[in-house]
Amino acid sequence: MSLAMEEIKIKNLFDLTKTLAGDYLLKFTYPWEALAGIGEMIVALGATLSPEEYEKRGENIWIARDAEIAPSACINGPAIIGKGAVVRHCAFIRGNALVGAGAVVGNSTELKNVILFNKVQVPHYNYVGDSILGYQSHMGAGAITSNVKADKSLVVIHTEEREIETGLKKMGAILGDHVEIGCGSVLNPGVIIGRDTNVYPLSMVRGVVGPGSIYKKAGDIAGKAVAL
Repeated sequence: MSLAMEEIKIKNLFDLTKTLAGDYLLKFTYPWEALAGIGEMIVALGATLSPEEYEKRGENIWIARDAEIAPSACINGPAIIGKGAVVRHCAFIRGNALVGAGAVVGNSTELKNVILFNKVQVPHYNYVGDSILGYQSHMGAGAITSNVKADKSLVVIHTEEREIETGLKKMGAILGDHVEIGCGSVLNPGVIIGRDTNVYPLSMVRGVVGPGSIYKKAGDIAGKAVAL
């Protein structure tokens, strides 16, 4: 198996102790395999949450009692909003969304069919759909995931060695832990970005970007300096 295929396995992208979805994700090898069952996972998980810590609001919506939810936010189920999370003014959670502990869903941000690990930040005008964002990953203002190809064909993941058929019509982006996405960037369908990678502002990202990288533009990806 190629290094690239190893890098995009769930076990190498995420610390699964940093999400309520850890046991669910352990069932899969690659992250896109988990996208189809997010809604069912949330419903099953929500039923196990302590009513002392989570309030059930509406059908299949569980919100941590210490979470901060703006009155103008719209949350549709199935959804779980984790402990200490912040959902700000006019956020739109369309459903099938697990928002981790300490995460921030900001002004006019839209979520749909996503897992946000703990302490993820999508704080300003972001769209995140059919995606998984790892622990402490951050999307700058206006950065979005594109989850459907223009020709509506099934999403293919492009690596240097091969193309991987996902069988999915909708797939956004997979961000490993501690990924930083610059303002105004677009992550094309099927993008996977390895841990500890930074993406420059106004980037158009396609394919797989390895861990510990600095993505400047297509064909210009540098490794981060390693302290001796």
